[in-house]
Amino acid sequence: MDTRHGVIFDLDGVLVDSEQWWDEIRRGVVAEFGGRWTDEATTAMLGMSTPEWARYLVEALGVRLPPEQVAAAVIDRMADRYAAGPPLLPHAVEAVREAARRAPVAIATSSPPRIIDAFLAGTALTGTVRAAISSEQAGAGKPDPAVYLAAAAGIDVPAGDCVAIEDSSNGLRAALAAGMTVIAAPNPHFPPDPGVLARAGYRIGSLTELAPTLDTIWPA
Repeated sequence: MDTRHGVIFDLDGVLVDSEQWWDEIRRGVVAEFGGRWTDEATTAMLGMSTPEWARYLVEALGVRLPPEQVAAAVIDRMADRYAAGPPLLPHAVEAVREAARRAPVAIATSSPPRIIDAFLAGTALTGTVRAAISSEQAGAGKPDPAVYLAAAAGIDVPAGDCVAIEDSSNGLRAALAAGMTVIAAPNPHFPPDPGVLARAGYRIGSLTELAPTLDTIWPA
């Protein structure tokens, strides 16, 4: 293992096909508690931390609950879905294990700690992933680079020596702002902005392409 470098995964849209779950659950909470969904809401919340999207549901969409209760309602429903197992994308667990054979691995995600823990427990990756940071712990959601910088610190690797795997526009912006080498893995359900996607150093269509791409970045 090359401890001079690190690999940092986003979670939603990269390892788990959960963006649609978050969207459905938030829509349900908005409808149930007096709010009104808008066409731009889904895109606006991609990358937001839990406190940020909870405030957005209240302030922008009119949900009639305090933000803390909004967050709890959404996360409880998400955790219920995870109870049957994380909605893994193809080859997700294998990709994390292959990356961990090459360098220390971390996760930098907008998901809250409760969902991160459910993912790690459901995949038996707890011992493989050395640091798993939520943007709410880092203090700001993507596109702010804080969560990526915290994840790099968690594996004791300079951010500039890390590779980040991201799918969304704001996630790509965050990883680029952190100074990392970025591998884009676009989510077909929520495709990133083409201009942001073009700034990624590499692009993969499947997680089966990750290990060869890492070997290209860090030749033996």
